[in-house]
Amino acid sequence: MTQIPDLGGWIVTSTGVRFELLAPTVEMIHLEDIAHALSNVCRFGGHTHVHYSVAQHSVLASHLVPPADALYALLHDATEAYIGDMVSPLKQVIPQFREVEHRLWSAICRRFELPEQMPVSVKRADLMMLAREREDLLPAGEPWALLEGVELPSEPIRPWGQRRAEIEFMHRFLKITGVTAP
Repeated sequence: MTQIPDLGGWIVTSTGVRFELLAPTVEMIHLEDIAHALSNVCRFGGHTHVHYSVAQHSVLASHLVPPADALYALLHDATEAYIGDMVSPLKQVIPQFREVEHRLWSAICRRFELPEQMPVSVKRADLMMLAREREDLLPAGEPWALLEGVELPSEPIRPWGQRRAEIEFMHRFLKITGVTAP
């Protein structure tokens, strides 16, 4: 059996930051890393008809909430920039993963001055996006009970390429925050 190397529990981000997965700090979190990584991460573990990024999902969700919740909606999946997009059914049975995700989410919230508790409007927008994604991007199949009665966003999803998703994510952040540079 092959020995798994000890990588020390850290990764190198796209901006060159040594990111400690088990002990993330505010200083390790950079918007550029989040935008870049999420534009490369495909929703649904890659089981969509075409590549559809978490970055695009986040940008679209941020347009479905009141302006006060738009930043939260844009960043609601930001942990996936550092630890990937584990499919929800598996995430539910791996408590250690949820602990790591919670620590990371806490650091992200401190970095962007967000409350840790997700606003109701963001939960609703995330479900609306899930319903639209199910309709537009996944193979037909049995209905998902959690989507019963959920309103679909009116616009069908037209997946963006990686670079556009990254740029749109950055632009959306700047528009929401009014910041001139991240």
